[in-house]
Amino acid sequence: MLMLGFAGFMGILKIVLMALAAFGLVDAAFRREDAFRAADKQNKVFWLIVLGIALVVSYLFSILGILPIAGLIASIVYLVDVRPALRHVSGGGNGWGRRRGGSSSDGPYGPYNGGR
Repeated sequence: MLMLGFAGFMGILKIVLMALAAFGLVDAAFRREDAFRAADKQNKVFWLIVLGIALVVSYLFSILGILPIAGLIASIVYLVDVRPALRHVSGGGNGWGRRRGGSSSDGPYGPYNGGR
């Protein structure tokens, strides 16, 4: 009974590791190449390869091995260090659908004053 619970926990942990690597991979795929250079991080191809390998390794191997742990570390480094730097450089990071400030009467070149 205890081993069955442990195996279930390890299965959930494996799914979490795969989801973390997959999220990082998809996020890196949708970022622009020049944002990586502007943020002074490794290039886009490097991160796509590293995160892709992390995803495959976390799927194929047991969570207790060294390779899935290395993949977890790579995914965490991308999500904690690289992704915020890319969001800062590309001007993102405001969230989904949030406004960046200003009022409802602001136009593309500044506030609209009603022709006054």
